[in-house]
Amino acid sequence: MTRPPAVFLDRDGTIIRDRHYLSDPRHVELLDGAAASLARLRAAGYRLVIVTNQSGIARGLVTEREYEAVQARLGALLAAAGVTIDGTYMCPHHPDVGGACSCRKPAPTLFARAARELGLDLARSTLIGDRWRDIAAATTLGAAGILVPGPDTPPDEIATARRDATVAATLGAAVDLVLAR
Repeated sequence: MTRPPAVFLDRDGTIIRDRHYLSDPRHVELLDGAAASLARLRAAGYRLVIVTNQSGIARGLVTEREYEAVQARLGALLAAAGVTIDGTYMCPHHPDVGGACSCRKPAPTLFARAARELGLDLARSTLIGDRWRDIAAATTLGAAGILVPGPDTPPDEIATARRDATVAATLGAAVDLVLAR
C-alpha cells in the first residue's frame, strides 16, 4: 500500500492570525481562505499536519492548558468548514529557557516523527509556513517547501526561500503549487 503525502503546516501566521503567544481561544481567527485551501488539499488526498513552535509555554506566557484550548478552537473552526487535521506536533521549548532541544523548528524531528507515526510519504509531501524555520527542514526530509510571507516574515527569509524553496503570495496560491506537483 502506498503511503499518502502530507502537507505540514505552521499554525500561527499560516492558518490563523498570529497573535503572538495566543492563549485565549476566543482570539483564534482563521486567515482568509485558510479553511477552503485546506479542504482542497484534503479532497486531493493529502494528510494535513500542523507542526508548531510554542515557545510561549517555555517562557511562561501560555500554559499547556491554554495551548490545548486554542488548538480545540482551531479544530472546531476547521471542522465547521469540513476540514480535519490528521495530527498536531508542538515544540514547547525555547533555547533561552532551558537550553536547546531537538524538536524546535527548523529541526526536522517533529516532521519525521509525524511521518513515522502517521505513515506518510515525505518525498511527496510539502512544508508550508510564514517563516523560513517552518520550511527549512524540507530539503533534509526530501520534501518541498513553500514560504507564504506574512507581516512578520523578514525580507532575508523571503530571499532565502526564493533561492532554496518556493514563495507563494497566499496559502491558496501555495495549495495551487502543491496540487500541480
